[in-house]
Amino acid sequence: MGNSKKIYRVSEINRYIKTMIQSDLKLRDIWVTGELSNFKHHRSGHMYFTVKDGDSSLRSVFFRRENMRCIFEPSDGMEVILHGNISVYEPDGVYQLYVSEMEPAGMGSLYLAFEQLKRKLEAEGLFRAEIKKKIPDLPKKIALVTSPTGAALQDILATVKSRFPYVELLVVESLVQGSGAAADLVRAITLLNDRNDIDLIILARGGGSLEDLWPFNEEVVARAIYKSKLPVISAVGHETDFTIADFTADLRAATPTAAAQAAVPDFFEIVLTIKQLRERASLALQRKLQQEKQLLDHVVSERFFRLPVLRVNTLKDTLTRLDDKLNRETVQILKLKEMKLSAIIDKLDSYSPLKVMNRGYSYCRDEEGKIVRTIKDVKPNKLLHLNFKDGKALCRTEKIEEEIVVEG
Repeated sequence: MGNSKKIYRVSEINRYIKTMIQSDLKLRDIWVTGELSNFKHHRSGHMYFTVKDGDSSLRSVFFRRENMRCIFEPSDGMEVILHGNISVYEPDGVYQLYVSEMEPAGMGSLYLAFEQLKRKLEAEGLFRAEIKKKIPDLPKKIALVTSPTGAALQDILATVKSRFPYVELLVVESLVQGSGAAADLVRAITLLNDRNDIDLIILARGGGSLEDLWPFNEEVVARAIYKSKLPVISAVGHETDFTIADFTADLRAATPTAAAQAAVPDFFEIVLTIKQLRERASLALQRKLQQEKQLLDHVVSERFFRLPVLRVNTLKDTLTRLDDKLNRETVQILKLKEMKLSAIIDKLDSYSPLKVMNRGYSYCRDEEGKIVRTIKDVKPNKLLHLNFKDGKALCRTEKIEEEIVVEG
């Protein structure tokens, strides 16, 4: 190999090519459209992917410091428009697109971000009807989170004053447009939830473009509304405007005026309702009294009430007859009981031992006081006590004569 030949190192070639590409003004500021594939969002925050069409593909990188401004989430198959510059990654000798901006092709990036977040939060259940808190029928104190200079505040104040001026309103100043508005809205909702004198929160602002309303489409605002212990009414934009806050709130009002109408009742309607209820109660009471009077008239017209003395005397005669009958039957029963008792006494008296002894009988006891019932109980030369009706005799047995008794 001769010394006339120039030998280059690989790194020199790659650097040379990189310099050539970077010197091309067209490649330094270029817009590219295509379909995303092999998309990877690295934990470092950088995004690596390939953008392709039907014939070719182009490796691309979207560094973290640039992709933080991307408000939607890129994914495979998405048609995008990319802005950046073409350069060479020297270690691999590969040229690629270094992206500085990305937007979806065919639709605005804000609209795509809105749809992506809406699907995400809906899948998490933040929009479910069953978790919506009830708006109080008659709140004592309402917090208005809005711009103090906006038309929305004046609309709400005027509506509340005309409908129910007795409710207390607390105006919480907040940005409702711009880069710091979302954090300001979250701060206001959080502070109000730390109080114990608020019954309802209204988030309000007038109409505007999608960009103007964007703070109400931020995920942090939606999650603050979802976590709120206080019921929230979202009144953002005009009737045709919908935001993520509308879906998350407990009630969506088409306009700030509609929010005020939903938050407080109409005082004059309440007065009219009370009047109608009072009239209905009065009529119901009159009907009830009329029914009771008819029942009383019917009862009083009965024979018992027409001739009360006759009824009382009849019952008195009946009571007298029953009392006489009771007395007679009681005397008769007592007489029968007395006759039975006398017969029992006479019978008992006839069985008395004293009656028997009056007829000449006596009974005998041995020395121990036991009654002698048979000759077998008598022992020779033993003392016996003979009991008569009028005294006792102490005797000694000299002889025992036993008689044979034939049974049968």
